[in-house]
Amino acid sequence: MAEIIQERIEDRLPELEQLERIGLFSHAEIKAIIKKASDLEYKIQRRTLFKEDFINYVQYEINLLELIQRRRTRIGYSFKKDEIENSIVHRVQGVFQRASAKWKDDVQLWLSYVVFCKKWATKTQLSKVFSAMLAIHSNKPALWIMAAKWEMEDRLSSESARQLFLRALRFHPECAKLYKEYFRMELMHAEKLRKEKEEFEKASMDVEHPDYSEEILKGELARIIYKNSVSIIKGAEFHVSLLSIAQLFDFAKDLQKEIYDDLQTLHTDDPLTWDYVARRELEIESQTGEEQPTMKQAKAVEVGRKEERCCAVYEEAVKTLPTEAMWKCYITFCLERFTKKSNSGFLRGKRLERTMTSFRKAHELKLLSECQYKQLIVSLLCHKFLREALEVAVAGTELFRDSGTMWQLKLRVLIESKSPDIAMLFEEAFVHLKPQVCLPLWISWAEWSEGAKSQEDTEAVFKKALLAVIGADSVTLKNKYLDWAYRSGGYRKARAVFKSLQESRPFSVDFFRKMIQFEKEQESCNMANIREYYERALREFGSTDSDLWMDYMKEELNHPLGRPENCGQIYWRAMKMLQGESAEAFVAKHAMHQTGHL
Repeated sequence: MAEIIQERIEDRLPELEQLERIGLFSHAEIKAIIKKASDLEYKIQRRTLFKEDFINYVQYEINLLELIQRRRTRIGYSFKKDEIENSIVHRVQGVFQRASAKWKDDVQLWLSYVVFCKKWATKTQLSKVFSAMLAIHSNKPALWIMAAKWEMEDRLSSESARQLFLRALRFHPECAKLYKEYFRMELMHAEKLRKEKEEFEKASMDVEHPDYSEEILKGELARIIYKNSVSIIKGAEFHVSLLSIAQLFDFAKDLQKEIYDDLQTLHTDDPLTWDYVARRELEIESQTGEEQPTMKQAKAVEVGRKEERCCAVYEEAVKTLPTEAMWKCYITFCLERFTKKSNSGFLRGKRLERTMTSFRKAHELKLLSECQYKQLIVSLLCHKFLREALEVAVAGTELFRDSGTMWQLKLRVLIESKSPDIAMLFEEAFVHLKPQVCLPLWISWAEWSEGAKSQEDTEAVFKKALLAVIGADSVTLKNKYLDWAYRSGGYRKARAVFKSLQESRPFSVDFFRKMIQFEKEQESCNMANIREYYERALREFGSTDSDLWMDYMKEELNHPLGRPENCGQIYWRAMKMLQGESAEAFVAKHAMHQTGHL
């Protein structure tokens, strides 16, 4: 192995001598390069090989190439590239070939090889890399597409790209993405030929070219791909995607019309078809016979007319295809237009009217999902249409009586509307909902009551909530109750609430930490109370929470009324109670504290 490494280092000497001779590197730097190269060569020549060693080797060589480039630019020297850069590139390619042969299933390694060749190697070499990669990874359509795009866009070889797509389709005859990219490529090819022909005509050059036939220039090859692909891949979504690609090319108007007509003929029963046809009306320029008073007003009227035409198509669609999916498309369109900003009051009014009309029809047929009710309520609330939002919310809670979110939205609307019946409606919600989903509603009721009602009323809400909400959910409620008590009645009220709840499990650590913090904020801070809160917290969490023990000890050490002599006893109690990793963490923290790091 030593002989092989020595031979490979000797192979580098000519390029290193050139680097030193032309002044790009000093003698000391060349020696450092040789030392590093020897280490790297050893790692990729040993019996047990690791992929990371090959990657490190390649990365070092790439860094060296980039450094050489920067230094060439700095001193303005551009000669001897064959002896220097090309030699390094050739060596890196050899390393990549060895690595990709050993770890041939590693796609990321192949892609790194491709990226390297794109920057440093010739196009012919990169073409060979793509061929080798696709021979192994023929089951990955994305790699075929990458290779074909490179042939088309970088090598400017439409024929090579076409051959790659045809080979790919033999492996993946039902891959929609391949068909779409092949379709796009043929349209790009036709567009390129049309531009070439125009240039020749401008230059008055009569050049005969077999590819300049009228059929090819009109995109006949793309049309063949379209026909073949839709016979294999069914569904409006694929059809629409091909139409969207065709619309990027102005010369393909006939092809666009053909695809559009086929879409309407073949996929009448697909909501996506109707959705596409309706939205297309927004792009069609309408003819207006009458003059408008101002430009802004004329634009708003024109947009209004386009939206009316869209809705006319949607109305026909929901009659032909009265399904939840079709109504979803219609309502989604109405919401998109409704939420679109406009300075025209006329347009905003029309959009609101259309949205509410379509909603009422869909609601009557019970063909809307809960999600759409929510979207509509939120949109109406954002625009302060409270009456309409309430109408939707009432309808939603009638249909989805067991949905906590729907009731929350209804109550949010009522709160924003300043309804006098809010408390009664909270009670009504709890009748219909399962206790497990009621926590957000109880919190909303308490928050509303705090701002709108007396302290007694709010406390009554918290007490009701604590009777109704049990288990883990009650932890959040207790924390909220304690926070409210401190905000509304100060420390004395918070302590009274704490005392009333101190045996009402479960708790969170925060419940006790809040009381400790409240005590410390008082002018006459009582250390006995702080100890009480820590002791109660440790009774619940002393076997798992090492931070709680540490904070207790710090309190005794740092508080003016603390007793440092208690720390030893607290430490041994902690060691008895804490278990497993918690005990280890405590010992580590205590040791750091002892050495003055905490």
